[in-house]
Amino acid sequence: MDTATVKDLMVPLSEYATVSEEATMQEAVEALERAQGAFDPTRHKHRAIVVLGKDNNVVGKIGQLDVLRALEPRYENMGDPDHLSRAGFSQEFLKNMLDKFNLWQEPLTDICRKAAKIGVKKIMYTPSGGEYVDENATLNEAIHQMVMGHHQSLLVTRGDEIAGVLRLTDLFTEVCERIRSCEL
Repeated sequence: MDTATVKDLMVPLSEYATVSEEATMQEAVEALERAQGAFDPTRHKHRAIVVLGKDNNVVGKIGQLDVLRALEPRYENMGDPDHLSRAGFSQEFLKNMLDKFNLWQEPLTDICRKAAKIGVKKIMYTPSGGEYVDENATLNEAIHQMVMGHHQSLLVTRGDEIAGVLRLTDLFTEVCERIRSCEL
């Protein structure tokens, strides 16, 4: 019987990139860079940032797409991006949206300069109930949860506290290692 659990693969919260909900996007990027530099070089680098509230409790997450989406504020006028991305629009339609909504009109350097000042609270998202997993859950359970929810990571709970982050990349690496070690 396979006894591997979430806590065997999770990244402890103390090793993850974290920022206060009062931080700016620039501070979040700097925290990510520091956490990546201190992290085990044999593992994949972090690609997200955990946002902490006033009591040091987890109140949100910022992923790569959240950062990119925040660079262009006009995306807020377009509705729910998840619905749009799953609607199957043609490449031509998506390209026409650039003009219709005047997206990405400024040089990227100027856009990033403005974005550095944006508050983390404005771009973070609050994890849904499906983004939490108990540290003693099996890897099979965690894989199921990630697949069904299309999550890049899960917040790992120990009782009422967040103990760490289970990343899709770590689960994928584990699965690949197990496939590679199978006898044919």
